[in-house]
Amino acid sequence: MVRLWIALGVAAVVFYFYSVADCALFDRSRVRGLPKPVWLLIIILFPVIGGILWFVIGRGRRRAEVNRRVSAPDDDPEFLGKLRLDHDQEERIRQLEKELAELDDNGPDNNDQTGRRDG
Repeated sequence: MVRLWIALGVAAVVFYFYSVADCALFDRSRVRGLPKPVWLLIIILFPVIGGILWFVIGRGRRRAEVNRRVSAPDDDPEFLGKLRLDHDQEERIRQLEKELAELDDNGPDNNDQTGRRDG
């Protein structure tokens, strides 16, 4: 029975130091619930229970990386959609420029009516 208590005591001490080190070195942006110094204080004042609370409540999980991989622009659907919109807009601009050029060329002001009268 004494060996069991010694083993539990050693396990509690190891867990205590691991909890303190984990909390101290953990990324501040992923800490949940309370600020990081408060979690350290809780772990130090209540060694086993504070450590358990830290791992259950305070330690945030790693966020799943959603589409974090680097890909070429031609593999990105959002980029390709933007190109398609840019192409459509450029095509409309070309069409408007063509219509304006036709209006300039075929307008009533271009047929020898420069404001002078010959004759």
